[in-house]
Amino acid sequence: MTAPSNLEVWLRGPLPDMPSFLQPVAHALLQAREEVNTYLQDFPEELLWERPAGVAAVGFHLQHLTGVLDRLLTYARGEALSEEQLEALAQEGKSGTTGEQVQTLVQQFNRQVDKALAQLQHTHEETLLEPRGVGRAKLPSTVLGLLVHAAEHTTRHLGQLLVTSKILKANASGN
Repeated sequence: MTAPSNLEVWLRGPLPDMPSFLQPVAHALLQAREEVNTYLQDFPEELLWERPAGVAAVGFHLQHLTGVLDRLLTYARGEALSEEQLEALAQEGKSGTTGEQVQTLVQQFNRQVDKALAQLQHTHEETLLEPRGVGRAKLPSTVLGLLVHAAEHTTRHLGQLLVTSKILKANASGN
């Protein structure tokens, strides 16, 4: 029996070909992708870099969601960040650096979630407690710690993005 798609992702049952211990990570990433796509479908381009009350712009959150997910998954693989990743990090939050539009940034996030899901599917559960270093300082973590943090960090920024986008849309419509 297939669960209705109006349920949150985690209530729709296990994902095929996803390791059992990584199901919650995958569920959180899929939920975030659904909500980004739903709530930003008609988001006005001119509001992408607005910062109501000084909070981070919707554009920043979209860039950061994509970038941090990429970086955390790189560390989970036991790799160092590439020059391209470091440059992307330096550009996060800078409006118009590559002429981004709302749907371009949304699609970049969607592609990063797809990459994350593929990595999760190919992560062997026996590697989850292997140590991994984070950042140039090689701060201690594990494969599981990085993957769980990727999901947690994604949902944290998703919440901020959704609140900011709702405030901006309400202000723009005069509500």
